[in-house]
Amino acid sequence: MIHVIGNATIDTVIRLERFPLPGETVVAERGVREDLGGKGANQAIAITRCGAPVRLVAAIGDDAAGRRIRDNLEAEGVLTDGLREKPGPTDRCIIYVDAKGENTIVSMIDAAASFDPLAETGIARWIDAGDYILLQGNLRPEVSQDCLALARRRQAIAVLNPSPSYRSSDYDWSIVDLAVVNRVEAIALGGDPDPVRAAESLLRAGTRTVVLTAGGEGATWIDRDRRIHAAAPLVEPVDTVGAGDVFCGTLIAALAAGQSPETALQAAIATATITVTRPGVLASFPSRAEFQQALARAGKSDRAVQEVGS
Repeated sequence: MIHVIGNATIDTVIRLERFPLPGETVVAERGVREDLGGKGANQAIAITRCGAPVRLVAAIGDDAAGRRIRDNLEAEGVLTDGLREKPGPTDRCIIYVDAKGENTIVSMIDAAASFDPLAETGIARWIDAGDYILLQGNLRPEVSQDCLALARRRQAIAVLNPSPSYRSSDYDWSIVDLAVVNRVEAIALGGDPDPVRAAESLLRAGTRTVVLTAGGEGATWIDRDRRIHAAAPLVEPVDTVGAGDVFCGTLIAALAAGQSPETALQAAIATATITVTRPGVLASFPSRAEFQQALARAGKSDRAVQEVGS
């Protein structure tokens, strides 16, 4: 079982020709899109579309948006017994996407910021040895720390995708089995301007494995014994929103199914690549069939994967 501990939001996506400068007003394109979102919900949906069992543990508001999130997750096949309703509105994200497909995000996280899954849900009794626990950076750092420690006590695999990221000192890296970071996050957390060296510093801090994502340049698996790089195909991106969550969800689903790091990287890159060629958040995700085709095809060719020197 994979337990995603994170957040669930309603995302509003606004497309712009370019991002405004400070003090400038720009006109958005027509056709604002609203969708289910939040890194926790996104990753849980990616995992269930890969065919893996997954539970989302998150806070929602006691409003229509919260009911919409629960209904959508249940329709996808995500276990929702870990959702907790809180008085007030459901969290929201406003996402701005420019003509190059790059994005900036403004998040409202009142529900997530006050959520304590250990105190408010039965997660401690749901976790078995060998399960995967997947966290992002949307909960308070001390709460994330408690969840990672719980995973260690229950002999589960603790995965941290620290986005948005707090200070590196807010994390106990020695209880993180796998950290999934992009280059910006690696530099911020690892304290080195070179993202690979920064990722390696997280290993020295105690993390067992780091997966470093680099968008169109692929992703690299780094542990104490080896470094494996998987290339990404060349595509014209339309919208990069949600691609990192698709990558992370696919990676964990593949690893939980017993796939090798090489195969898991290839599958994750394949599904993320599909995502960046489509507009929207959940609307851009591969279908269940596309996720499972990517998993089936991954690992059948090693041309895109190479072990590189440390």
